[in-house]
Amino acid sequence: MATDKVTRSASRNKSSKSSESGRANQRRTPSPYAQVRGKIVDRVEISSGDEGCAIGIMFQDRTYLSFDVEVVPGITIVPELSDWKTGNYKPLKRWPHIHSD
Repeated sequence: MATDKVTRSASRNKSSKSSESGRANQRRTPSPYAQVRGKIVDRVEISSGDEGCAIGIMFQDRTYLSFDVEVVPGITIVPELSDWKTGNYKPLKRWPHIHSD
């Protein structure tokens, strides 16, 4: 009976190790938003309108990551990083639009 427990534990360990290695590979994929990695969030804003909504993240260094979500026709997400240190909009990085199928 004790050998059954060992066998079950070994099989559990094998499956968890394979899933861990899968997660490790996923972590190595570079983030498309690496410019904001490690920044401290000051506030999060969510707004909506007739043609979609927007999600914005203001960081303590006064940079702003926004995701404008347009819903007509289909769904399009427009990610952008901007600088608001002077109080004026200054685009820093625009990523490719993400479209629904």
